[in-house]
Amino acid sequence: MISFQKGRVKQISGKYNNCTEIIVSTPDGESKAVNYNSITGDVKEGDEVVINTTAVDLKLGSGGVHFVVSIGGRESKIVGAQEKGHIMKLRYTPLQFSVLCAEEQQSPYHRIFDSFESLNAMPVVIGELHSMLLPAVFNIKRRRPRLRVSYIMTDGGALPLDFSRSVSYMKQNGLIEGTITYGQAFGGDLETVNIYTALIAAREIQKSDIAVVTMGPGITGTGTRFGFSGAEQGPIIDAVNTLGGRPVFIPRISFAEKRSRHFGLSHHSITVLASISKTQARVVVPRMDEGKFEYVMSQIKQNKIEGQHTVAVVEEVKAVMENISFYDDNILGATPHFTERGDSEGEGIFPIKMTTMGRGIEEDPEFFLTAGAAGYYAADIFEA
Repeated sequence: MISFQKGRVKQISGKYNNCTEIIVSTPDGESKAVNYNSITGDVKEGDEVVINTTAVDLKLGSGGVHFVVSIGGRESKIVGAQEKGHIMKLRYTPLQFSVLCAEEQQSPYHRIFDSFESLNAMPVVIGELHSMLLPAVFNIKRRRPRLRVSYIMTDGGALPLDFSRSVSYMKQNGLIEGTITYGQAFGGDLETVNIYTALIAAREIQKSDIAVVTMGPGITGTGTRFGFSGAEQGPIIDAVNTLGGRPVFIPRISFAEKRSRHFGLSHHSITVLASISKTQARVVVPRMDEGKFEYVMSQIKQNKIEGQHTVAVVEEVKAVMENISFYDDNILGATPHFTERGDSEGEGIFPIKMTTMGRGIEEDPEFFLTAGAAGYYAADIFEA
């Protein structure tokens, strides 16, 4: 299903990247919405808009917000579309547009991809959720500030990179050297066709020492063994190994989860490591409270993960959490500005407090500790 509604912009509540956050007045009341300036153009108070209300109508959590489809009868236009590129994004939809991918023949970087030989053991941190990104990057940069870091966004979640406040924060504060989007995701400093060329671009074009790969904000899950978008982590592990890199896997660990399949080590991580990936990764587990640590290690043993992968235990948990808390968590957000429940907390229309599934560090410390530990470990194993 797809749902539309007409409304009028009552308030401009904020801007970041190429997004404008607005309050729209509709016959059903006032609602929050996002306008992508690069797609529909600039929006102002008083404009009549058509909004896509599907996610909110379905009462979805992650991504549960309206999106502007058109403004005042104007045709949608990809303002940032590149004339030279021939690779289509959002292809075979009414909004398909072309970009210049780094590996195209018209690209100044074209020859790099044919002459590429190896990632030369570059650590690549692989996370399932977008909320893992900031803790991992914080620990890389605090541990070894001079390391160059690329963020590679998959198309498993949000497609526009502009939707991520986390990326905006990292770029503004010099925490990442560049962004890359591949597949149907778009908006990175570089566009590439797939994960292989994205990794090559991070190493050879952005000259990064470490890459961090996660999907954008949002994730799809069905409660079935293989039915979740985070299954992409398996092929990503294999791609890193194929290209001569070192995959560092962030396991999804939580003891705040009420859903039994995600309690401790999530069944998503178990499935990726035990059944999907065909090559070895370094699975980072922080030294938690003894009972919790033993519980996770028992899950790893029970699912025979140690036999397929290397489990790396990070003991410096105090340093990891200090690296996370070094940044002002009143202004940053590890997930999209919307919580899993679609509600908001704190000041502003779209707060960006660091959360995952609506939970902050205080409610779900092991989740953030694990993501941070992976970044800490990756910085330690980097070889100049």
